[in-house]
Amino acid sequence: MDYLYEKIAYLRGLAEGLDIDESTKEGRLLMHIIDTLEDFSDAISELYEEQEELEEYVDAIDEDLTEVEDELFGEIDEDDLFDDDFLYDEEDDIDYVEIQCPSCNEMIYFERDLLDEEDTECPNCHATIELKDK
Repeated sequence: MDYLYEKIAYLRGLAEGLDIDESTKEGRLLMHIIDTLEDFSDAISELYEEQEELEEYVDAIDEDLTEVEDELFGEIDEDDLFDDDFLYDEEDDIDYVEIQCPSCNEMIYFERDLLDEEDTECPNCHATIELKDK
């Protein structure tokens, strides 16, 4: 950000070196433009500093969250992420039955426990599907 301040100081020096009279319309305009450029440079510098602070804060939160995840779930091996058993325990394993809707031919999956019900509705075409006969 120092290069912006250097350029503004250079412009201010040029204006002073040209003996621009601030009492004229053009002189006032030029000096106000230089002052405005300096204000923009200050604002950009403040935003840059705030952005750096936010990045440090997010990094700290990310590290804390990683520690909490490790504490709750233990360390996760990347090879396990593609293992079907990783997503659920065997105790939580639900048995599914695949049934094709007679109306739209969409394959629908039902829990085996639902087969005792008389009928259900196809989520795709809303046709009635009889489950009891299956």
